[in-house]
Amino acid sequence: MSIEVAVRAEAELGEGPTWDHASGTLLWVDVLGSEVHRYSPARDDDAVLEVPQHVGAAKPRTRGGLVLNLRDGVALIDRDGVKTWLVYWARDGVRGNDAAVDPAGRLWAGTMRYDEDPGGWLARVEPSGDAKVVLDKLGVSNGIGWSPDGTLMYYIDSAERRVDVLDYDRETGEATNRRPLAEVSRGLPDGLTVDASGAIWVALWGGAALHRYTPDGALDREVELPVGQPTACAFGGADFTDLYVTTARVGLSGDALSELAGSVLVLPGIGEGLPSTAFAG
Repeated sequence: MSIEVAVRAEAELGEGPTWDHASGTLLWVDVLGSEVHRYSPARDDDAVLEVPQHVGAAKPRTRGGLVLNLRDGVALIDRDGVKTWLVYWARDGVRGNDAAVDPAGRLWAGTMRYDEDPGGWLARVEPSGDAKVVLDKLGVSNGIGWSPDGTLMYYIDSAERRVDVLDYDRETGEATNRRPLAEVSRGLPDGLTVDASGAIWVALWGGAALHRYTPDGALDREVELPVGQPTACAFGGADFTDLYVTTARVGLSGDALSELAGSVLVLPGIGEGLPSTAFAG
């Protein structure tokens, strides 16, 4: 197994890697830098779009453009660059964080507070802009993913130090019966992705590693990384066999600040992922 540098960067808080298979590029964000990045491995180019406020995630849309989970809500960017709010829910001390698109094309957008109070939430956002809070009183809403058959949803509130699983109904978008799947003792669980076998890969903030859990919650693989704060991971590449990992440098200094902190890493051929779904709005 090799660990390579896909994008050498100094992102304060790199997050949200998503492989856009329509364009063969990797979307990722620097949350605190208010930047959306699009990395093209074929051209070895990382294009940057500056946005007006902190951005927790950027996902492709079926009609082109992007959907962004911003500080104050969910926004759309059209092909021609026009920006519009889809959902506006600004609250003092709260910002958008990780987000994911479910198998039916809905956006699941999480938030977190800038302080340590559990005042974040996870909302399901329909393509029409209708939104419903599914989980509330969250610490730090982070990783979201679905089993290959679409019957289970995986979720991380980093403050809880565990990976949870919920029953998921693709038709209605209902996620119910939240329950613990795996306890995490190494660092804080952050972003996640689900591979083709149904295993859940989790980035460990402060743990300098990735964990892979089986569908029944057993830890079956631990991958050491050359950075202290990996934030999220996603499979990409032509065959979805390359695992991209975003990282952060915020809060680090001295010996804890490695030269690769804030870069995007890639682990070629480490597994087999699944194509992501574009937002249907």
